Amino acid sequence: MNQLPPAFWSISATEIFQHLGTAKEGLSSEGARQRLAHYGSNLLKPQKRSDVLTLLLAQFKSPLILILFFATGLSFFLRNPVDAFIILTIVLVSGLLGFWQEHSATNAVEKLLAIVQIKATVLRDGNPHEIPVEEIVPGDIVILNAGDIVPGDCLVDESKDLFVDEATLTGETYPVEKSVGVLAAETPLGQRTNALWMGTHVVSGSAAALVISTGKQTEFGKVSERLRLRPQETDFERGIRRFGYFLMEVTLILVIAIFAINVYLARPVLDSFLFSLALAVGLTPQLLPAIISINLAHGAKRMAQGKVIVKRLASIENFGSMNVICSDKTGTLTEGSVHLQSALDVEGAPSEKVLLHAYLNAFYETGFTNPIDEAIRTHRHFELSGYRKADEIPYDFLRKRLSILVAHDDTHLMVTKGALANVLAVCSTAETERELVVDIATVRDRIQQHLEEFSNKGCRTLGVAYKNMGAASLMSKVDEAGMTFLGFLVLFDPPKPDIIETIAGLKNLGVTLKIITGDNHLVAANVSQQMGLSNTKILTGADLRDLSDGALLRRVVDVDVFAEIEPNQKERIILALKKAGNVVGYMGDGINDASALHAADVGISVESAVDVAKEAADIVLLEKDLGVLVHGVREGRTTFANTLKYVFMATSANFGNMFSMAGVSLFLPFLPLLPKQILLTNLMTDFPEMTIATDRVDSEMIDYPRRWDIKAIRKFMITFGLVSSVFDYLTFGALVTILHATQDQFRTGWFLESVISASLIPSPIYPTTFPAFLRARMMRSF
Repeated sequence: MNQLPPAFWSISATEIFQHLGTAKEGLSSEGARQRLAHYGSNLLKPQKRSDVLTLLLAQFKSPLILILFFATGLSFFLRNPVDAFIILTIVLVSGLLGFWQEHSATNAVEKLLAIVQIKATVLRDGNPHEIPVEEIVPGDIVILNAGDIVPGDCLVDESKDLFVDEATLTGETYPVEKSVGVLAAETPLGQRTNALWMGTHVVSGSAAALVISTGKQTEFGKVSERLRLRPQETDFERGIRRFGYFLMEVTLILVIAIFAINVYLARPVLDSFLFSLALAVGLTPQLLPAIISINLAHGAKRMAQGKVIVKRLASIENFGSMNVICSDKTGTLTEGSVHLQSALDVEGAPSEKVLLHAYLNAFYETGFTNPIDEAIRTHRHFELSGYRKADEIPYDFLRKRLSILVAHDDTHLMVTKGALANVLAVCSTAETERELVVDIATVRDRIQQHLEEFSNKGCRTLGVAYKNMGAASLMSKVDEAGMTFLGFLVLFDPPKPDIIETIAGLKNLGVTLKIITGDNHLVAANVSQQMGLSNTKILTGADLRDLSDGALLRRVVDVDVFAEIEPNQKERIILALKKAGNVVGYMGDGINDASALHAADVGISVESAVDVAKEAADIVLLEKDLGVLVHGVREGRTTFANTLKYVFMATSANFGNMFSMAGVSLFLPFLPLLPKQILLTNLMTDFPEMTIATDRVDSEMIDYPRRWDIKAIRKFMITFGLVSSVFDYLTFGALVTILHATQDQFRTGWFLESVISASLIPSPIYPTTFPAFLRARMMRSF
């Protein structure tokens, strides 16, 4: 398989087809399989699979465990190989336990992720086929439409009004137009208008492109390989990291102090070192990574049963901590099935002509599927045998309109449909009810009155315009000028029947809903009232542009509805909410939602979303319904509560035990427990805690968002750790003064008491004198 020169944009398409041994009809299925074996999967990094050896080794990468291995080896050669073997066995069994649980969890998550796999349309055996993006190979012909992610570095072979967002690669804010051509080899990356780059996405238009390179060989792959970019740290991951630092500080202080004191008391150095190290291991919740993985995997499986697919496991905890959810209204708060209520002329009277022109525009459009065109096509059927499509300028989010050129008899007619303000902007005249054409200025006030009337009823209003192009069989965006305004399309998307209860459910969970919509403020206000949101505060996109970042930060929390919002303003709103101290979720499914999904703490999309939105999301809903979201929030909080439950149990119990042993070792002429006994205690008390992932959670633990609080953990650990030590010292006193236990009897008695009390008392706190309900209440108070 021939290698192309690196500057493929400077080579003609014919020559590249020959080099790659492919054709315009695409590859054969067999040829594609051979290339996949040769080039490998189309991935920037190897797919994370449950690699058995890697996962197993990861259980033993903790610095404490590595030092323990070293000390055990030292013990083996210097003194007692039996003790060394026992300690080694305990460490290995503990690691294998974590490995088994994590391996099961990883496999379960991989099966869930397969449900929301990103796919691309390619030509195979001359026919279009949808295949996973990972299976794209050099030589494939990919078919691209608005919303599609470019699956590799490609050469444009055919295009129609193709605009691509290259911000991920070049930082360029505005979409770049792409077309067929040959450029100079030295052309800068941002100006290679005949090339498409992996990781970018199509904003509007369509294309057929030849894949040149995939995976790490792409420009995006080279950049990511150099920078080794990591995903943004979630609030949960930040909490775990801070908890790790806290444990490290406590462990270091204890280990150094205990080792120094034991050496000072002239006890054997190796025994003292192993004892100190065993205490450090005992204090550390070794199974925390495994417990977190198990909790998250169980949470992901439960959420999948509720039609919520988790792509990034750490986002489950953020899902539970979320206290603000931002969402568009269409399809989420409303039914999503747009209905065409009426087609009206400038005077506001029903018009067959407006409806016919709207039907022509919707029938012949070939851009991305949208509910508005579907509503127009299904409202009424027209016989179009006398019409023929000649050209198209697809919809984009800058123009906010769609133009179709149709041939009828001997003339060509351009029909434009879109946002009312954007259609009016290209009109110089308007057609009245008697088909009289007048200057647009004479009817502009009347048009505005109709718009306010429709908007106050909660209806969305589009404009329809036309222009006679004479014999011209092609058109461009510059032709969208001097048009004649024809009339209105009045659309209605009713709120979902249960939306009031759903919003109330979110509010009861401590989650505030904020609506971000492109609709005008009158429509937004009406719909929000229908959904039970009274006294809503609305901020429009125009007002937002006039606000500084500081002023927005002060207002953003109080605003309920953001109306007339431009796509690039969504990210600014999300960032302001985050800066105000909120954990923010954003729900979006469109091309223009990608940046906001990336900016949010929890990016939420739906299975029917465009590829770029699904790729950017952390969580994908199989149903576009806030009711599903409520269930997901509860599961996220359940998972977080169970993780905290283990942290409270492990740290308080372990600290109490280790503090007791460290203290009594200062007064006994021998070590209170052998290192192997400490490690075995730690292992045996970990077994019951493996079931925490499936544990029930009290309702008050999921009633409001929770976040990591290291101060509360420290306070809980010290308070109940010291309380449990009181009972430990009473046990020590009984063993020494009442039973007069020997060294071996003392160790055996204390070992049995530690394991039994930790395993049989169903509480995160050891003191058995507290009733279970009181201990649980005390834990929640922290």
